[in-house]
Amino acid sequence: MEQQELYTMPLIGDKAPDFEALTTTGKMKFSDYAPGKWKVLFSHPADFTPVCTTEMSGFAENQSVFDSLNTALVGLSIDSIHSHLAWVNNVREKTGVYFQFPIIADIDMKVSKLYGMLQPNESETAAVRAVFFIDPDHKIRLIMYYPLNVGRNMDEIIRSLKALQFSDKNKVSMPLNWQPGDKVILSPPKTLVEMDARIADNSIEKIDFYLAKKQL
Repeated sequence: MEQQELYTMPLIGDKAPDFEALTTTGKMKFSDYAPGKWKVLFSHPADFTPVCTTEMSGFAENQSVFDSLNTALVGLSIDSIHSHLAWVNNVREKTGVYFQFPIIADIDMKVSKLYGMLQPNESETAAVRAVFFIDPDHKIRLIMYYPLNVGRNMDEIIRSLKALQFSDKNKVSMPLNWQPGDKVILSPPKTLVEMDARIADNSIEKIDFYLAKKQL
């Protein structure tokens, strides 16, 4: 039971677990960080490793995109603050890419355990590649997990964030491979009256009354 509790992970819809940590931009209390913004919290296995360098660079290179989506970035790995700073500086010197977002120094693995980033069948000392999408109410809205040897897809991370925000704003759902500008899916009818109204509505694209799309 103790081992199981150690690796418990939060779920979609849960309040994002709060924590205090040292980061590359100073001390952080997560619940107080970037109020009113969405947050993307993501972990990488280790500093000074090749796949992690490409991923962190991808987040940094898309910083303006996340800014435009009212979203703050927070990185994490089980390394010291000194290792983080050296790595940030090394990447900036070698590639010109600067990781300006905070990176949590989770050397005691407290945050990694809190968010289920330590998965023992993969590694007990390195965080898997987790991504948590957290809304302005501090609720977890989407979770992605990748193994140590497979890098994430930045296009999918940004697409998912846009989909979550568009869905919240317009109270609709997104079909397979949705991109901004594509048609959205309307909620299915819940009563006979709503079903008949949907069948009679010729202003929308209907596969059937339960599957209807609309351009917004």
